[in-house]
Amino acid sequence: MVKHNNVIPNIHCHKKYCESSRGPLKVKLSLNQAGKKKSRRLARAAKAAAIAPRPLQLLRPAVHCPTQRYSAKVRLGKGFTLEELKAAGLTARYARTVGIAVDHRRTNRSTESLNANVARLEEYKSKLIVFPKKRLSKVKNGDSSREECKAATQLLGTVLPLAKPSSDIVMGDVTDEMKTTSAYTTMRVARKETKVAGYRIAVANRAEK
Repeated sequence: MVKHNNVIPNIHCHKKYCESSRGPLKVKLSLNQAGKKKSRRLARAAKAAAIAPRPLQLLRPAVHCPTQRYSAKVRLGKGFTLEELKAAGLTARYARTVGIAVDHRRTNRSTESLNANVARLEEYKSKLIVFPKKRLSKVKNGDSSREECKAATQLLGTVLPLAKPSSDIVMGDVTDEMKTTSAYTTMRVARKETKVAGYRIAVANRAEK
């Protein structure tokens, strides 16, 4: 028997998943989950082999999560803004050809995020190896040398992953000044000073008169 102000149990556990007088019920089953997992893995491997030695993923910017609750968390975004690419000396058309994601909708709201992503682009440019359009053509302006092209290897993971903040506890030395200073006394005196500040001003004004 149901107690208190709760819902009366009326669940239906006799669903006819197969053909019935009402027709087949639309029940979504995931019996192919293991097969799909393998298919995705093989597709990623085939794509990596087809575009080698280019990296499998694009370079993404560091952005802050939306809303005040999660704004302190930094994650990878969709693409770099046009302002960030311009500050790094790149164009959107060229950036897309060298593995940099571009998002023309996103805008920069602060100078700190702009500088952080520009530094991220500069680091990527310093490690970038640009192959000629045709493997046997001459090395042109902006292309890497033949030695760098021969030594290039494919990056399969995340391009320039974000560094996790350190969770180590920094231990400090307790000085004599810390031992003699009382935080409670300081706060109590400050609270008292604030409380009698108006009275002291009134007394000073009466003394001037």
